[in-house]
Formats: sequence, structure tokens, C-alpha cells
Amino acid sequence: MTVRILLQTTIPETENDWHIGRFSLLRKHLESRTNAEGLPIYKVTARNREVDENGNDRVLSTLDTSDFDELWLFAVDTGDGLSNADCCAITKFRQRGGGILSTRDHNDLGSSLCTLGGIGAAHYFHTKNPDPDPERRQRDDQITTNIDYPNYHSGANGDYQTITPLVEEHELLKRNDGSAIQFFPAHPHEGGIGAPNDDESAQVIAAGQSKVTDRPFNLLVTFERGTDKHGNELGRAIAESSFHHLVDYNWDPDTECPDFVEESPSNGYKRNPAALDDIKAYVENAAKWLAPSRDDGGSGSFQT
Repeated sequence: MTVRILLQTTIPETENDWHIGRFSLLRKHLESRTNAEGLPIYKVTARNREVDENGNDRVLSTLDTSDFDELWLFAVDTGDGLSNADCCAITKFRQRGGGILSTRDHNDLGSSLCTLGGIGAAHYFHTKNPDPDPERRQRDDQITTNIDYPNYHSGANGDYQTITPLVEEHELLKRNDGSAIQFFPAHPHEGGIGAPNDDESAQVIAAGQSKVTDRPFNLLVTFERGTDKHGNELGRAIAESSFHHLVDYNWDPDTECPDFVEESPSNGYKRNPAALDDIKAYVENAAKWLAPSRDDGGSGSFQT
């Protein structure tokens, strides 16, 4: 059956920002995946935030009653990207088996994610839900001085970083031939994430390493399926350190970016285009891994 994926930003349509149109390569790649019969595996809807008269997003605030199977949430706001109604519906969406990928960036960019139950605790920001390790509350990237911690420097936009798998042979980190994924898009200031101590289903599965301080930092946190204290069968979830792993500009720096991006891009992917296959393999793995279990009734037919 077709898996329905919602790609959603937490900002309204804003030309000079990270609007949903800047994730077009991700969308096209997901839409290009077909099954053995040549039929599309994923039906993708991509949208920016649109609010009603109460300030609630018209789709996110009713996500739990929609036919979407997965939410890929790009938190590109500065703290006000989700309403209480949005958060409640997103929580209920996962409680009925929906899969969620949540990603943000440096400092407080995307800090609305903190308001989400469960997966919100995996995201650390400068002023909200700071990293529990005090030693990590300090600058990593020293070049762009107007961006404070967390701001891990994994490389220039347009380059790729070598990742370190922390869980042996995890499904998300395998290429089609079974070998391990090695490369993710780099970014000069990635955010901070970690596995919440009170959630046994959460684990850090991959790390990056700063090119400035050589310090390792968490790249991916996963949440397995499980039953919450209310008896709900939770869907899987992923927390990522930066949406720049998935945005057009980091896959192809010849695409446009907002004019507030100060750093000059590099040409790592241009010199070695085959390295881009790894993030595409990860995207395919994530879409498959997050899809609700057929034991939950299959795509688009959940029991609520």
C-alpha cells in the first residue's frame, strides 16, 4: 500500500527563509521510489505552516485524524512554530502509530520542537531544554560569531562529513548492498540532540565530529515502537541534529539559499557526487523505517 508522507515546515511561506520549496530534492527523491510493480511507494505532500483564526496549523492541528502515515517536521522557526493544538495532534498522531522525523538546527532555531511530548526532549537548544551536560554548553563553531551554541561545525555547506555509526548494522544506516552508510551532508553549525534518560526506546545511533574542536556530537536519535503508560502503541521517531542534512542547498550548493547564510559553500559533492548516494539511501531507509507497522492496520487505516 502507498505510504503517505507529510513534509512540513514550522514557518509560513517566506521567500527569504527555509520554506518547503527548499526541500524539493528530498521530495522528488521520495516520489521517485517505486515498488516491484513500478508503482510509487510514497505519496508526498509538502507544505509550509498555514494557520486558522485561532493560530493553529490547518493540517498539523488535526494530524491525528488525517490519513498521513509519517510526518517529517522541519523546525525552522525561532520558537513559535507550533501551537498547543498542533502539539496535541502530533502527539496523538504518534500514539496511533504514525512515524515522525523531527529536525532543527543551531542555537534556538527550531526550538518549538521542545513543546512536543517524547521526541521534543531529544532536542537541546540554547535557551530551551539545554544539553544536560554542562560541558557542552559552549561554542563549537567559532567562525560565525552571531550563532551561539549548540553549533557543531561538521564542515562547509556543499561538503559531506564522515559519520560514526554507534549501533551496529542499524537499518537506517545501511546501503542497498548491506554496507554501512558513511557520509552525511555537512553544515557549519549543527544543533544538539540526545536520548532522553527516561525513555528506554530512545538511543543515539550515529555521531559526527567537529572539524574545529574534534569533538564528537550526536547526529541521529531514534525512538523505537513501544507502548506508553496509557496503552497507546507509539510509532517510531527520529530526531536529527540539523535540517541541513535534507535541504536542497546542502545536496546541491548551486541551488538558492536565504541571503542570511553568510558562509561560503564548498564543492565536496561536486568533486565526489557518488557520496550523495549515502544521504539518499538514508532517506529511503527512514521513510521505510518510520512507516507504521502493518500490525497497526496498515497505511492509512489506523485504529484511533
